[in-house]
Amino acid sequence: MDSNFAVIAVHLLGALTAGGIIGMERSIHARPAGFRTHTLVCLASSLLMLVTLYQWKWLPGVPMDTVRTDPTRMAQGIMTGIGFLGAGVIFKEGLSVRGLTTAASIWITAAIGILMGIGFYLPAILATVLTLGVLSGFRWIESRVPSHVYAHHVLRFHRDNVMTEADVRDLLMRHGFSIANMSYRITDDSAFFEYKMVIRTTCPENIGKLAEVLRGMPKLRNFRVSPTGD
Repeated sequence: MDSNFAVIAVHLLGALTAGGIIGMERSIHARPAGFRTHTLVCLASSLLMLVTLYQWKWLPGVPMDTVRTDPTRMAQGIMTGIGFLGAGVIFKEGLSVRGLTTAASIWITAAIGILMGIGFYLPAILATVLTLGVLSGFRWIESRVPSHVYAHHVLRFHRDNVMTEADVRDLLMRHGFSIANMSYRITDDSAFFEYKMVIRTTCPENIGKLAEVLRGMPKLRNFRVSPTGD
């Protein structure tokens, strides 16, 4: 009994450590599922797999030849359940979908917990190291890869003093933006005319420069530039 307890403790402590390390990285970057969530996911996955490893303990007196559980079904059930938890951290914001990386980290943390639960320590440790490398190291690489930055952009003018669309396009082009799409709107009180558009640039600093220029335009009554995020 003591030897079994020691083995179970090693499995659970290994899962707790692996989940905590991955979760700490998520917490540092203020993600919705962080230190405690990842730790509990990994620990729960390991605990459930231990149930199948020690099935003879919770079926005392029953010959193992007559009743036998399939450990792979437990693993499938864990990964299916984790799908619901991962879906809870994914949300759409404007043109972008956020939380996918956190959902993926929860999913792989559950897989690491399964490996810890069945005692595959070497692949579990390697997977933990590789996961941290992807979450931290790849972030550094990703930040240096050129990519488009999108923003929601609204310009509001008095109805009788509106900047032409050609001038708007020229202004944005001169500040390093292109327009993904544009719509037009007259407000409910018929006093204002609005251009609504999605703009993109390859340089995030262009957003601040554009805001400075717009702030100094006397005919512009209101404007909004809202980056969509990653």
